[in-house]
Amino acid sequence: MSAERKKLVLMLAILFAVNIFIIALAQSASADLYKKGSSGVTVTEIQKRLKAWGYYTGAVDGVYGSRTEEAVRYFQRKNGLTPDGQVGNLTLAALGIPATGSGGGGSGDLQLLARLISAEARGEPYLGQVAVGAVVLNRVEHPSFPNSISGVIYQPGAFSCLDDGQFDEPVSESAYRAAKEAMNGYDPSYGAIYYFNPVTATSKWIWSRPLIVTIGNHRFCS
Repeated sequence: MSAERKKLVLMLAILFAVNIFIIALAQSASADLYKKGSSGVTVTEIQKRLKAWGYYTGAVDGVYGSRTEEAVRYFQRKNGLTPDGQVGNLTLAALGIPATGSGGGGSGDLQLLARLISAEARGEPYLGQVAVGAVVLNRVEHPSFPNSISGVIYQPGAFSCLDDGQFDEPVSESAYRAAKEAMNGYDPSYGAIYYFNPVTATSKWIWSRPLIVTIGNHRFCS
């Protein structure tokens, strides 16, 4: 084999190796991975399924903590998976949860917030939908509430839509836009941490909260 031909073969081999490496990196970047510290709607679904099958006994709060990690390890051991305590695409498949390529980051929070807005403010003016999203985010920053979007939304008794089935209804397109605006910092509630509809409210206590602004059918309060 001539020297020129050897060089050509070597260059082709290097090019092939580089292409394989790039493909592997792309696949790794697009793979879902939920681990300790992740939060959002997919983490909630992971917890629900593990709890239903007897692997998990903690709270279904959408926050991937130590107890969720331990439950995932238990599930993985029982199902022939590498027990690393992290939920990648193989573990998602074993759980029956479709992979989305979105990972465990902020997109899950956006989906969860949009679902809450759609359930709580369906039929309200768009500004009122953004305000409902802002209330959730204001609670995340407030010391009296959980410090994550999933924690706030799944806090027991916080939102009636989780109890009356509205939370499971299809999410409106406007709710996604409202969630994005709220997460980008727009707050038409002016810092409110509560809101209620005076026509349907059954709590006397909520009327004691100082009114900040009224948008549509909702009173937003401090």
